[in-house]
Amino acid sequence: MTAPFTPLEPRGAVLGDEVYSRLGEAILDGRLPPGERLRDQELAEWLGVSRTPVREALQRLERAGLVDVLPNRYTRVSQPNQKAEADTFELVAYNMGIAVRMTAARCSDEALAQALTRLDDVIAASRADDAPAIAQASHGFFAEVTRATGNVALIQFIREYEIAIRRNLAGWRPFIECPLGRTAAYESFREAFAERDGSRAENVLRGIHGFA
Repeated sequence: MTAPFTPLEPRGAVLGDEVYSRLGEAILDGRLPPGERLRDQELAEWLGVSRTPVREALQRLERAGLVDVLPNRYTRVSQPNQKAEADTFELVAYNMGIAVRMTAARCSDEALAQALTRLDDVIAASRADDAPAIAQASHGFFAEVTRATGNVALIQFIREYEIAIRRNLAGWRPFIECPLGRTAAYESFREAFAERDGSRAENVLRGIHGFA
């Protein structure tokens, strides 16, 4: 196999986090495809680091479901599966609702305005009936809202599992297929969120994703 990485250059980040990010991105973009065997010594040589941060990164990827490990036999990239995709979508939909409720209740006016700008991108993508753009804009909105909650536990949880979330939602399609009805729902959600009505915003958002 041709080396899929260039050596890491120090950027001030924790080395284990950087290795985790690099390996995760390689899984997402297919440089490390499903079923690919992962050898810590080989990965360490490609990345120009010791085996310790590589092993730490592989353990984190295993916990996130991106890597399968059978002790003394193999470590390999896991195969995507429908169960993981459905479970991730459900988790994200409910977490988005919780984050919206918390943000609406306590974020600054500036943070709310920034989140609404991100939400406008979602609405524009929905109006254009562009599913990949809706997914990308929703990711940006959710990231903005998560930060605005100020809830360290939620922020750390999403940060740890972001790569797994992105992989498992790669084939996401909107629950509401009609662009007119879907966009109207997003606009109703925006109205509630802008008014800081967290309960109504959460309920509308869950309805948009089929969990009303």
